[in-house]
Amino acid sequence: MPRDIGEIGLSVKRLQVRHHRTANDRLAPLGLSIVQWDALRHLHERPDASLHDLAQLTFQTDQSFGSLAARMIDRGLIERVPGPGRAVRHRLTGKGEELRKQAGQIVHGVLAESFSALSEQELQTFGDLLARILTVSPVSRPAGSSRQG
Repeated sequence: MPRDIGEIGLSVKRLQVRHHRTANDRLAPLGLSIVQWDALRHLHERPDASLHDLAQLTFQTDQSFGSLAARMIDRGLIERVPGPGRAVRHRLTGKGEELRKQAGQIVHGVLAESFSALSEQELQTFGDLLARILTVSPVSRPAGSSRQG
């Protein structure tokens, strides 16, 4: 069990990497990655969000999310729609919505398996502690850095 702060931080990162790798493996038969599913999820929750907002929500740069959106448009998962003024918004297509639902079940399963060693109370406590850390102790990014992660 990790005891020092460096080991705790490293354990959090290892857990994140494990979730991403496992989710990517299990999403592959749908032709999706965890990043693509996350984009579909956020588009479902915020269909009128700007490309910039979606980039931030998915921990990407505007340029990276723009490239991702273009590939997803080509696959028929999302579509561009006019927004206010010259703004362009993105929306899920029927195919994108169906894949979002299927992929969401897969990702939920990955997380449920990963946290199955915890009791309901431990899981609640873990979530509460993470929420407290994320709201009370913001870590600043180096100047010029736009990637979160």
